[in-house]
Amino acid sequence: MFVQLQQFGYHQSMPVEPDIARIAATIGDASRIRMLVLLMEGRALTAKELALGAGIEPGTATSHLKRLVDDGLLESAAQGRHKYFRFASEQVAQLVESLMRVAPKRPSQPAAKADEPIRRARFCYDHLAGSLGTGLLAMLLRRRWLEPDAADSRQLQVTSAGEKALRALGLDLDDLRGKRRQLACTCLDWSERRDHLGGALGAALALHFTQQGWIERRKHSRVVQVSTEGAAQFGRLGIKLPA
Repeated sequence: MFVQLQQFGYHQSMPVEPDIARIAATIGDASRIRMLVLLMEGRALTAKELALGAGIEPGTATSHLKRLVDDGLLESAAQGRHKYFRFASEQVAQLVESLMRVAPKRPSQPAAKADEPIRRARFCYDHLAGSLGTGLLAMLLRRRWLEPDAADSRQLQVTSAGEKALRALGLDLDDLRGKRRQLACTCLDWSERRDHLGGALGAALALHFTQQGWIERRKHSRVVQVSTEGAAQFGRLGIKLPA
């Protein structure tokens, strides 16, 4: 009967569901997840840079990158003699960020020294990390502009006081709430061993500070330089920066 129905143009539709097991297997490989974590710096990297950072041979990196591209986690773009890789979407960065928050801790690279620029201020994908990032979150909580969600302390809610203060800074909270990502959440800072602010709000504040000239990202680096004006403004907000 099914064959007869096909002859008359009828087809049995097959249900479609997310292949979570496939994605889990892809990011579950140690070399591939190290590549994804490297891209949390927020800039595109070459296959050679990713291979070096993941501690594998370039030839091996090629097959891993193909898997990541085929599964929709990365995209590539050619520029001159090089091919650059970056996250295929903002959702991929959110996935990696979530994994970094919930993963069990293990011995890692030595913590950066207190006077190293990367510890003072840097980007974690599109939001601020380091002493500046943790200081920003501490200020937002201290002033009660944010508060932990009652159901999940890793999620943060904007208070009524926060609504007023953040809008006064020029942030469009309605637009941020409309984005397909968490509004505000904690993200464990590897150098400070404390949380900094992630989510759409964290990204918006980093962009705002950049547009205001308070911070500037170093070329080809995730390290952030705080301007004289920025240091003064952060001081007024109650964010103490390391000397």
